[in-house]
Amino acid sequence: MLALVARRGAAPAPRADTRFDVIVPAHDEEAGIAETVRSLLAIAYPPERFRVIVVADNCTDATAERARSAGARVMERVDPVHRGKGYALAAAFDASASEGFADAVVVVDADTVVTPNLLGAFAARIAGGVEAMQAEYGVRNATASWRTRLIVIAFALFHTTRSLARERLRLSCGLRGNGMCFTHALLRRVPHRAASIVEDIEFGVALGLAGVRVAYVDEAEVLGEMPAQASAARTQRERWEGGRAALARAHVPMLLRHGVERRDRVALDLAADLLVPPLTWLALASLGGTMVSLYVAHRGGSIAEPAAWIVSLVALAIYIARGVQLSGLGARAVLDLAWAPVYALWKLALLFTPRRRRTTEWVRTARGGDA
Repeated sequence: MLALVARRGAAPAPRADTRFDVIVPAHDEEAGIAETVRSLLAIAYPPERFRVIVVADNCTDATAERARSAGARVMERVDPVHRGKGYALAAAFDASASEGFADAVVVVDADTVVTPNLLGAFAARIAGGVEAMQAEYGVRNATASWRTRLIVIAFALFHTTRSLARERLRLSCGLRGNGMCFTHALLRRVPHRAASIVEDIEFGVALGLAGVRVAYVDEAEVLGEMPAQASAARTQRERWEGGRAALARAHVPMLLRHGVERRDRVALDLAADLLVPPLTWLALASLGGTMVSLYVAHRGGSIAEPAAWIVSLVALAIYIARGVQLSGLGARAVLDLAWAPVYALWKLALLFTPRRRRTTEWVRTARGGDA
């Protein structure tokens, strides 16, 4: 269903009547912070109506100096106890509110470049009454390796396809951590106090419980750099999936109860989204179930069960095909999918290797551009 209803609608005309603080949380990002700041300062928006603020959080390198040299304001934060992106954002949001310059805050990661229409698109949504938004999230180093090309397809599935569908259904598209926008009016009602390793999902849950829908701003895009090597990808994947699973255990019962009692379909959809396993597991389960049921049917069992499994495989194939179409990789994406079994085996291997200690600390992920 998501694949069938995922269509881009007409975007509202950009506006320039909202004042923004663009917050860039950064931990030891001296290598690329200047390029990110330059990309943000080049946004097509009146320069007197937005500020770029880099939060140099517990940095041990020259992140702050390079951000200042590139033209950003810098907020240096040293707190050995409350470490992590969630704490950095909370501090920056509070500082922005106390200074009184901005009507809204935008969050952009320190390895990211943005399209020039980012703030104009957010301002248009705010003028229409929207208080929480998420821009399109793409991959900056898409051609770095087969792994990053698969990430492009995965983002087209998980971010673009699902978010377009949810926007059409007036559900919450969810927060991705990069390219988020919140009005200060909203943050006064629902303060950002999410501190887990998946602080974006955690705050999205808080917004859902408060009755706030996150709108999808698909005409504007942020492009982040993804890990191209297996070791860095493993670290990032363990943090994401471990944090997501912990969040599901903690919040799904609350979301379900809230959704049923208040007949709130946004909360119910958020609960369902947290319960959906990663696509790799869904694909392996569908394939395995189909093979087993076909064998049982061949041995004289009912054909109804394999038919149901085959339908699930077809539905999954349609969903993946839509993601490939939206990925922008063209015909090359079909060839890139040949690496999917390798990726699936890699994820299976992660299940049987010792996991690193869970932490909410900010651990910088090595990326494709690192030396």
